[in-house]
Amino acid sequence: MSKIENAIHELHRINSMQEGAGRLKEADPLLKFLVTIIYIITVVSFDNTDAAGELAMILYPLCMFIIGELSVGLCIKRIGYIIPFVCLVGIFNPPGSMVTLILKGIFTITAAYILIITTGIEDICAALARLHMPKIIVTLVLLIYRYITVLLEEVNQTVQAYSLRAPGQKGIAFRAWGPLTGQILLRSMDRASAVYESMCLRGCRGTFIYKNTVHMRLKDIALLAAFCSIMVLLRYVHVFEIVGDFII
Repeated sequence: MSKIENAIHELHRINSMQEGAGRLKEADPLLKFLVTIIYIITVVSFDNTDAAGELAMILYPLCMFIIGELSVGLCIKRIGYIIPFVCLVGIFNPPGSMVTLILKGIFTITAAYILIITTGIEDICAALARLHMPKIIVTLVLLIYRYITVLLEEVNQTVQAYSLRAPGQKGIAFRAWGPLTGQILLRSMDRASAVYESMCLRGCRGTFIYKNTVHMRLKDIALLAAFCSIMVLLRYVHVFEIVGDFII
């Protein structure tokens, strides 16, 4: 299986995992989106020298992994490609802030991963629409996500066709890069036009109708308020230091 096929398989696997995310799947998408945004804001608000306070923010992803029955190993595998870049940014900072910057990067990426894997792009876009984001932005986010799969499929078919015409060649010749790129662009544009025509035939007028259009319940508002309180507590109280002093 080629790298492109692996990427397509991973996208389909993520979509299938969204159907079985434990109790997190049943939560309101808007609630999960707001919780993620609040968590990320709290994470990046720590001072660059406050590594102990930053480390306490690991409690949120750990709880989400347990409640959502998510695989920690699979998460590390998925975000493993980004972690080296985060570490590279942290290396060029003093030792005191290096650890904090690395933790900030890892925690924010993990929070975004948990949101995507437990919510789905349709529900995220529905949450954005409920926050009165511009419709054009919400539509673009959804279509770009869907277009990634279409583009990868066209790239895979083009590369396979090239490999069949040059069976003994390793990789793609430099002189063929331009024609192949143009062919991929034209093929993907044809697919996009066909998708757009199908959408118009089904009554699409530039916006989508989402299934999650209900307002937040009182229970959801209470959970959001409780989460905000916990974030404020973790932000201004060094929980690990208090626990360590109590144990000692």
